[in-house]
Amino acid sequence: MSQDERFAFIAEWYDPNASLFRRFELLYYPKDGSVEMYDVKNHRTFLKRTKYDGLHLEDLFIGNKVTVFSRHLSLVDYGDQYTARKLGSRKERTLALIKPDAAPRIGELIDIIINAGFTITKAKMMVLSRKEAMDFYVDHQSRPFYNELLQFITSGSIVAMEILGDDAVSKWKMLLGPANSGVAQTEAPDSIRATLGIDGIRNAAHGPDSIASAAQELELFFPSGGGRGPANSAKFINCTCCIIKPHAVNEGLPGKIIKAILDEGFEISALQMFNLERATVEEFYEIYKGVVAEYTEMVTELCSGPCIALEVIQPNPPKIFRDFCGPSDPEIARHLRPGTLRALFGKNKIQNAVHCTDLPEDGLLEVQYFFKILDN
Repeated sequence: MSQDERFAFIAEWYDPNASLFRRFELLYYPKDGSVEMYDVKNHRTFLKRTKYDGLHLEDLFIGNKVTVFSRHLSLVDYGDQYTARKLGSRKERTLALIKPDAAPRIGELIDIIINAGFTITKAKMMVLSRKEAMDFYVDHQSRPFYNELLQFITSGSIVAMEILGDDAVSKWKMLLGPANSGVAQTEAPDSIRATLGIDGIRNAAHGPDSIASAAQELELFFPSGGGRGPANSAKFINCTCCIIKPHAVNEGLPGKIIKAILDEGFEISALQMFNLERATVEEFYEIYKGVVAEYTEMVTELCSGPCIALEVIQPNPPKIFRDFCGPSDPEIARHLRPGTLRALFGKNKIQNAVHCTDLPEDGLLEVQYFFKILDN
């Protein structure tokens, strides 16, 4: 690597105050991990060259979202030929769809995806209407099992994810194995469908066959034109809110945290990935302002990257979800309550893996904040 090698990208940031996208040239210097930003329109320095630990070379590719000092930037283009030549990659995005039969195994499936080197860039638990299911299975209309397919895919919640990686389409198909779980057990015994599927329809998960169909299917679940896509699966009853914090998402822990929650007997009835603006987090955390000494750091952590919000439903008799999360300081949690989420996955008081609703009466309000207000 040359002494002062630098990579240039064009990045867009949505300015909520002005309601418009601002363009920046983002420069990254791998030697010392520093960044610099120029305002493209006004031809002026926006951020002087500053060392920034939150950004790494492997985060820099077209289509990715990166966060620089609480600003969520979308990388839309290379800034120069050198960067395009050096970093132009085979990154693709594809759809990973977890079907209703695999709902109890969501945690394990997310873990498989992360361990295979994919980045989950969007995620949402949804309930498909019959019409949405027909749009999705439009190519299967002439098949004898078409109606059974529609009935099955609309019979419960599914989790749609946009996943990103090198040769993502073929790599995800390979992890899935043959469409029929019986065939998969013989031909690819370690594949997802062999280990988690039952037959040709209840086969745990889905992946598109080509880059073109991946783009088409992603558009159904995550419309780019600002449309809604299928409705989230939130139930808004007997619920509490859990947020997997950005540091835990970044460390590849969501699958393990979700598995632990399900293993404890809780139901996850809604799930969605969010990139939160600072103002949104300040509003959400307002009850802690002036009460908790770490308020500002808590806000900074929650808007430092993608987080995953969950609607958690208590079993009957209710186990209290907050108790399962453990004391907010993971060090204390490890001494007093070693089996809790924060004891297992937290690092410190700010990066303590999860936020959970503190007061039982606030559970519904917090769930509504994410799944009614923000999901609009």
